[in-house]
Amino acid sequence: MMRVLIVDDEPVARRVLRQELELFDDLVIVGEAEDGASALKEISAFQPDLIFLDLEMPVMTGFEMISRLHTTPAPVVVIVTAYDQHAIQAFEAGAIDYLLKPVSQTRLLQSVDRARRLARNPGQVLERIGEIQALAPAAFERGPARKIVGKLGDEYFLLGVEEALAFQADGDLTWILTAKQRYLATQNLSALEAKLRSSMFQRIHRNAIVNVNHIRKMSMLTSQRWLLTLTNGQEFVVSKRQAKNIRPFLDW
Repeated sequence: MMRVLIVDDEPVARRVLRQELELFDDLVIVGEAEDGASALKEISAFQPDLIFLDLEMPVMTGFEMISRLHTTPAPVVVIVTAYDQHAIQAFEAGAIDYLLKPVSQTRLLQSVDRARRLARNPGQVLERIGEIQALAPAAFERGPARKIVGKLGDEYFLLGVEEALAFQADGDLTWILTAKQRYLATQNLSALEAKLRSSMFQRIHRNAIVNVNHIRKMSMLTSQRWLLTLTNGQEFVVSKRQAKNIRPFLDW
């Protein structure tokens, strides 16, 4: 039996991957973690043979976690990512295996088979961990997220970040607002802000982040407060504290 740890900040992504992995008779899920720091604790406690690791996570990224990974024997690491060219090219150069979200069952089967073979050679596992650590600083610059998960009823949708006009917190819920639909986010506003990390999105209020490419109109309410109108007609008030984030757009 191979002990498996799933590391991803998206609860939905962890659940879907767990359900797929539980179909394998020789895999046992020993734990889950939502960031690199928690993952290191899980690794120390359960000593997994195989880790499915997301790259972009708050607190500590996947690559930061790998840079601190010094367990013996080392686990096989499979990167699970929503990114494509810049990451995939480096992985295909021989570092390790990767899965591109959303993960297909066929591709997952191939990855598990590869992990089984690699696990029989601990020296090669260590060598590949070293390759990741060497590649990470130069080849994997932290970039903004490309996909976000939204829930509509009982269904989950993988949305391109460019589809989002805004993110809005409402009590314990966070909504993803698109041109035609509103989806329930699977993460809170702070986690989404950390994941986005793009000049395309700006925090304008403690309960709102907007896509600046969809600002249609800016109206001054007071010297320190603004009203933003987006391309879908939705309006947001900019707080005094966040006014500095929208002033640069007056120079367009």
